[in-house]
Amino acid sequence: MDVRQRKLAKSFRLRLGGFAALTLAAASPAVAETLDSALARAYGANPALNASRAGLRATDENVAQAKAGYRPTVSLDADIGLTQSQGRVSGISLNQVTKPGGAGLTINQTLFNGFQTDNQTRRAESDVLGTRESLRSTEMTTLFNAAQIYMSVLSDTATLELRRNNVEVLEEQLRQTRDRFNVGEVTRTDVAQAEARLAGARSDVSGAEANLRASIGTYRRIIGVEPRQLAPGRPLDRFVPPNLDSAISIGLKEHPQILSSMHAVDVAEAQVKIFEGALAPSAALQGSVQQRYDTQFPGDNGVTASIVGRISVPLYEGGQTYSQIRQAKELVGQARINVEDIRDQVRSAIVTAWGRLEAAKAQVIASQAQVQANEVALNGVREEARVGQRTTLDVLNAQQELLNSRVNLILAQRDRVVNSYGVVQTVGRLTVRFTSIPVVAYSPKEHFDQVKDLWYGVRTPDGR
Repeated sequence: MDVRQRKLAKSFRLRLGGFAALTLAAASPAVAETLDSALARAYGANPALNASRAGLRATDENVAQAKAGYRPTVSLDADIGLTQSQGRVSGISLNQVTKPGGAGLTINQTLFNGFQTDNQTRRAESDVLGTRESLRSTEMTTLFNAAQIYMSVLSDTATLELRRNNVEVLEEQLRQTRDRFNVGEVTRTDVAQAEARLAGARSDVSGAEANLRASIGTYRRIIGVEPRQLAPGRPLDRFVPPNLDSAISIGLKEHPQILSSMHAVDVAEAQVKIFEGALAPSAALQGSVQQRYDTQFPGDNGVTASIVGRISVPLYEGGQTYSQIRQAKELVGQARINVEDIRDQVRSAIVTAWGRLEAAKAQVIASQAQVQANEVALNGVREEARVGQRTTLDVLNAQQELLNSRVNLILAQRDRVVNSYGVVQTVGRLTVRFTSIPVVAYSPKEHFDQVKDLWYGVRTPDGR
């Protein structure tokens, strides 16, 4: 084998046993971005996740609004005016100017309203719990998307390097073929085949560059920063259930979509009770104090104080409330059916994710064997071509087979990592609390406790 052939063979000795060398720049382990740190960035900075947190904080206020029904309402009113009277009364001319005015304080307190306030509070609290589960679902989706794009950037980078290396190899192959053509060892057809394969390889490089740029853009959107010096990603196998049955059992108990739909049933049932309470008697107490300055003579004034209890018994309201009750009961039935539908969806998602993970594991093993076999085959084809037993096209095909198998290995390794995260997500455990991602976990209960019993104030706990 001459010097050029040895150089060509050396270029194809790249082995990809994992993602250890797949970085965007030469990085030392101390400064490289890891998959866990990328997930932590996404957890803190992802706009969709932060928007869901803001939505939950807004939902927390529904509890404070419902509890307002237990508390009195207080109003203060005042008025002032000017009155002029002219005329004759019993033969006496009258021209009088008075300045009527006054102020009053009124307090209303509901004593009983058919337990509507109780049920409104229960509905608001169930709504908060359901929204918390929706937030957890958004968190899992965000972390999965972050893991997926992290591995996509790695795999696209490795694929691009492979295709660039392939262009270098084909350029060397073309030079050798032209040299052999010049001495009459091969025909012009062999040169054209090498030129065509090189043109295709350069086109593949352009496509790989476009894919990498797209992945980098998505990485910036999901994680919040440009990808720099990415460290290898590892599967999340330690959190994957031991078997499919265990995964299904965990998912049906813990998945946030199921729990959120169950809280939606509680919300619907509370709404039925609220409408039923509208048919019950209601009782309220009102107290008022009024100071008036309406008399004709200066210095005169009057003070009036009262306390009044009222009972109201609804007899008939045209049938509207009855219709609302029937409608709310149907919505309860719909919510219960929806729970079963979501359970089936979760079960299906777990089975699908489990199958993808098992397939990815098998594909990694098969792709590794394929790479090794293609390396041996390429070396053999080159040796046979050197002694005239193989054509240039045979060598080009063998090189392409090896390149394809290496690209497939990269994709299989990426899928192996991503699908492990997919299984953990579908069982409902891809959260920072369960997977111990190094970041301070957001506590939805903290804001809830701050606002649920507030009697007054317009500033939010975070200062807005």
